[in-house]
Amino acid sequence: MKKIRLFILERVYFDLWYAVLGIVSSIEEVILRVVKSFSSLLLIDICLIVKAYSERIANIIQNYYADSVFYLTDIYESLKTTDKPFAYLFKLFIKRDLHMAIEMAIYKQQICKGLRQEKQQLSVIINSMGCGVIVTDINSCIEIINPVAEALTGWQRKEAIGKNLLEVFQLKDAETEEEIDNLAARVIETGEVLSLPENCKLIAKDGSETSIGDNVAPMRDEDGKILGAVLVFQDISQRKKTEAELIQNAFYDSITGLPNRVLFRDRLTQAFEHSKRRKNYRFSVLFLDLDGFKGINDKFGHGMGDKLLVDISQLVKSSLRGGDTVARFGGDEFAILLEDIKDVKDATNVALRIQENLETPFDINERKILITASIGIALSSISHEEPANLLDEADSAMYQAKERGKAQYVLFERE
Repeated sequence: MKKIRLFILERVYFDLWYAVLGIVSSIEEVILRVVKSFSSLLLIDICLIVKAYSERIANIIQNYYADSVFYLTDIYESLKTTDKPFAYLFKLFIKRDLHMAIEMAIYKQQICKGLRQEKQQLSVIINSMGCGVIVTDINSCIEIINPVAEALTGWQRKEAIGKNLLEVFQLKDAETEEEIDNLAARVIETGEVLSLPENCKLIAKDGSETSIGDNVAPMRDEDGKILGAVLVFQDISQRKKTEAELIQNAFYDSITGLPNRVLFRDRLTQAFEHSKRRKNYRFSVLFLDLDGFKGINDKFGHGMGDKLLVDISQLVKSSLRGGDTVARFGGDEFAILLEDIKDVKDATNVALRIQENLETPFDINERKILITASIGIALSSISHEEPANLLDEADSAMYQAKERGKAQYVLFERE
């Protein structure tokens, strides 16, 4: 009787122009046949499986072919043995119902397959990106995190999925140390793309910090409705380091680490413009030249000469206030900018302090070296047409100090 029913079922499929690989009556045969040759659809008599075998065995095929299994059943309760059945048809059925049900099942299977392929392709693209990617839902909970993001945050995918973004993606301002708020929530609220803040650092799970950059964008559906946010970020530590080196090379002296003439002129210009806006704002420029430095270089070599320049630069710097600027102009020349001074006495006191400090010999490579400096002083005035005028006046006063016997300071006086 059983063979007759199976023959009739096979004949029904044949009449509907379906290719039938075979009809089997045991789960072992089903699994063997499916492994050897799997087509578009797998038809299972769910009652046969449930009655003859355990639910664990019955769900093997469901787990592997969830979007390709079509069930035949005569009891609704038996559907509870499967998790979200792909498609089913109740017994007894007529040929037309079976035909329509299978056609719908195949169509559904094709759609599911296409969606699965799109999802796999999207996953491959995201996981292949050289930058970190995190996707959140409308509530800022993480839905996707790629391997680069895992490495930068220190959170594994299985740990991060479902967590609020702020638990995994913690940011702070590198300068102020203040925490940066939830950027995903902000773009979801505003609907605008946001760049990660400047000097932004990512705090990893282990507490390590990484400079990152890029942007956060809202994720929309075809109708423009915001579904969540996409964060794209990358490690920019090397770029920050390179930028810092470029700034250092462009504006600071390589030997002493002091500002160079380019940065000094910029600060002098700022002070000059400030004095135009404030009538009671005064500043001064000092030009310092070491006496007899060339002889030290010739006698002891440039290595010791450079070491002496470093020590002198620190001595001069320690003689100034915190907001003042000392720069190396090249060779053995230094320029000093004293801002917001009361009168000429503030400038002359600095010159005296520097010369007094120079009276103590420098101990370099077990040698005692004594050196002096000639200093020229120029005070700001409304008669100055441009910042360079003060440098010229300070330079002129410095040469006057050398002519008077060196180790002196001279205040530039207009005729």
